[in-house]
Amino acid sequence: MENAAIATEQKAEQIVDPWNVQGAVVDGKQMGIDYDRLIESFGTRAIDEAVLQRMETLTGRKPHVLLRRGVFFSHRELNRILDRYEQKKPFYLYTGRGPSSDSMHLGHMIPFLFCQYLQDVFDCPLVIQLTDDEKFLFKSNLKLEECIRFSRQNAKDIIACGFNPDKTFIFSNLEHVGGAFYHNVVRISRCITYSQSKSTFGFIDSDNVGKSHFVSIQAAPSFSNTFPAIFGDRSDIPCLIPCAIDQDPYFRLTRDVAHKLKYPKPALIHAKFFPALQGPGTKMSASVDSSAIFMTDTQAQIKNKINRHAFSGGGATMELHKEHGGKPEEDIPFQYLSFFLDDDEEISRIEKEYRAGILSTGDLKKRCIEVLQKFVGDFQARKAAITEDVLNHYFTPRSMGVDLSTK
Repeated sequence: MENAAIATEQKAEQIVDPWNVQGAVVDGKQMGIDYDRLIESFGTRAIDEAVLQRMETLTGRKPHVLLRRGVFFSHRELNRILDRYEQKKPFYLYTGRGPSSDSMHLGHMIPFLFCQYLQDVFDCPLVIQLTDDEKFLFKSNLKLEECIRFSRQNAKDIIACGFNPDKTFIFSNLEHVGGAFYHNVVRISRCITYSQSKSTFGFIDSDNVGKSHFVSIQAAPSFSNTFPAIFGDRSDIPCLIPCAIDQDPYFRLTRDVAHKLKYPKPALIHAKFFPALQGPGTKMSASVDSSAIFMTDTQAQIKNKINRHAFSGGGATMELHKEHGGKPEEDIPFQYLSFFLDDDEEISRIEKEYRAGILSTGDLKKRCIEVLQKFVGDFQARKAAITEDVLNHYFTPRSMGVDLSTK
């Protein structure tokens, strides 16, 4: 018993849910997230080489860097969506954003960059839910008016990712929910008990009732008849949801409800977390400035944050680094390059030279700064060109030319 107690003290399990992400702590050391274990515990499937090859064959395009590098690593029924694409049957993409501040950070960009690629290669509609209602319910310091304002500001960030204006619908829950959307919300609500919501998300008796009900609102866009302007009264058109793996509990419940309502289950493709500057086992936070590179950061701020705050996997001294090499799997500048540097040959060379101690920590940080400064700078230029008229267009429900004659 004594040994068991000591073992418990030495190891704390990883935590992954929609509100908390933390790697295990072993012997006092913060570990990275064990994604293989998440696949096993969540009951999902790994994205393997066969899936990547099939996507490349069907689309005629090299898989996105986030697929090639294993950032999107897990899925639920992705092949069913690929079947529909091959059969020229309609489907759509659904993703979202919980707006809790004026600016998004690099980690928030990941699902949107990937969605832009998917929309481009599949030429399909995309719906983007801004869960301003959820932020109001879950963050007691926010005012309702702030949440609505954050939605508009974050929508500009999303549009700057380059989505097709004719096939993208962005909506604020606080401004849009009603009609056919709300009809599905109440259908879903009747299928989920308070006990299910409480056990899935860990709510306690002192939580407001809106928290346990919110799953019905996040689930509704998974079903095509929620959007009559796009799909008419068709309820049989499935969607693919790219999201971070911590959102999977919402959609496990959604898939259970789909069966009860005789709707197609949403397919999912899951991303790993974009780590905070402080190191593996964490994720960026919009409320902690030093943990994140924000899309509003200046070139100087990006350089300063990487140089001062980015966790290094290099040796403690230059001599030790040359002798033992660095650990790219623990190094935040290398991790960021693996997300944003498209050149496979360069990233492979950087990894080998850093691991061998040939490439210094300073040089690795310098390359990371260059890549991020260009990415953020280009993004800021695109965002500056977005007018209120452009913003309003994306917020307007409309037909997207979907062939509704194909079952």
